[in-house]
Amino acid sequence: MTESSTWTALGNVAFRRLWLANLLSGAAVAAHGTAAFWVLDSLGKSDSTLLLSLMATLSSLPFSLFTLPAGAMADLVDRKWMLCGVSIWQAAIAIGLAVLGVMHLLSPYIVLASAFLFGAGFAFGSPASAAVIAEMVPAKDLPGANNLGGLQMNISGIVGPALGGILIGLIGANSIFALNGMAFLLVLAAILWWKRPRPQSHLPLESFFESFTTAIRYVRYTPGIRIILARNALFSFFISIISALMPVVGLEELHLEPASLGFLFTSMAIGSVISSIFIIPWARSRYSPQRVTTYADSALVLICLLMAIIRWSKMFLVIAALAGVGWTLASTELWIAGQRAMPDWARGRMNATIIMVSQGATALGSAVWGTAAANFGLVSPFLAAAGLSVIAMIVTRLPAFRLSIDFTQDLNLESAPVSIFSNNPARVFGPEEGPLSILTEFQVDADRRDDFFDLTSKVRLIYLRNGAYSWHLKGDLAQPNHFEMEVIVPSWTQHLRQRERMTKDEMEIIHELYSLHRGPDAPEESTSLHLDKEVLARKPRSSD
Repeated sequence: MTESSTWTALGNVAFRRLWLANLLSGAAVAAHGTAAFWVLDSLGKSDSTLLLSLMATLSSLPFSLFTLPAGAMADLVDRKWMLCGVSIWQAAIAIGLAVLGVMHLLSPYIVLASAFLFGAGFAFGSPASAAVIAEMVPAKDLPGANNLGGLQMNISGIVGPALGGILIGLIGANSIFALNGMAFLLVLAAILWWKRPRPQSHLPLESFFESFTTAIRYVRYTPGIRIILARNALFSFFISIISALMPVVGLEELHLEPASLGFLFTSMAIGSVISSIFIIPWARSRYSPQRVTTYADSALVLICLLMAIIRWSKMFLVIAALAGVGWTLASTELWIAGQRAMPDWARGRMNATIIMVSQGATALGSAVWGTAAANFGLVSPFLAAAGLSVIAMIVTRLPAFRLSIDFTQDLNLESAPVSIFSNNPARVFGPEEGPLSILTEFQVDADRRDDFFDLTSKVRLIYLRNGAYSWHLKGDLAQPNHFEMEVIVPSWTQHLRQRERMTKDEMEIIHELYSLHRGPDAPEESTSLHLDKEVLARKPRSSD
């Protein structure tokens, strides 16, 4: 494995500015959360338990509602300006809450509404933010940048709540809300400072419907993305037992006071920081991504067993820290593998898809483990999770399932927007004119038929995931080993998008297919317009 440094990405000035701004903003957000809980508790004394539980629900609900639309938007508009809009939105909510507090107009419902609006901002910003980091730093620095992002969130998670608790008594909750708003303006400044180098497409924007269908098509015809989604779903399902049942163990088995329960999550955050700074760089320099996740998953199996049997509070804090180490190690490698497996043009939608799948699996896992604990006690779910995790680890290593993430190391998804087809149509098509068929004829040596079919199976997926809605390979009965490949696209604009979306890896496969053509010239190509609509639009003439 090549040497990897967590800190290399900080050499990138734009990333460093954004990382520092996010570090301050993350701590301010966590302090804001502490202040909001305190205000909500003080405003709604009689219903504080219900209100506090609604706070968490309303904060997470927007991720279920808005993540996919946000992913589509992140691929349709300039991500830089989308993040600027999100930062302004968040700053306005925080400062507005501070103003209402100063005017003594806050109520429990306003605080809860602000939690939902904040969640909506984070839901819309998450896919674009992940995509921007992949644009901002070179591919070799992406693992370190992702690691630093996790480190920033963990430091903020440790410092922010404690800072909020101290500042409430010193300057009051309203001042904390205002400081949070100003921190979002720092993030806005860092984003504005960044000069986005990549030119945007000059083609017409896709509609939301087209964007969603494109995302579905890309997942359907890209085996690598399906592997990433499957691995994230499995990991999220099993890891959810820790967040779902660890607080229950703390309150019911360790008899911690509610105020002391935060120490468990602080221990996890400390473990995550240790993992980010020391363990992840060391592991990456020695092992493949698949092996790193296998070791992390093995550690989490052991942690589930320990959580099932250990009931000494101080020892349980150590176990929580180890859970933070394993959780961060596995989740970081899976996220980096996902970033490597998606092209830039689909990054927003694919990030949104990963987030949705992971959150869905987390919600399902939390329900399963919670129901099991309610019916069978706390020990059985942890033991079941450990046993099922071992089975899942074995399954992911079987060749028949091919769920290893090591394939992402060799991908080159850098854009290669060159024409696939050498022919020039006799006339220029209108942007929405179509459907169109692009035909390519091949004459192949008999001893290369198997190679030809192997490559066409890959080429079929390339065309279908990049915009074609149909692909056919036909054999000429009169001429042995003479084949015609037909690619059907819905419009001329979609054909241009397809050419623009091609990556260097995909172009390499297509050129390899073309090299199998026998003859001094390149395969013969032609473009034709489907005229079915004109035929169907004509009324039959009545015979005299």
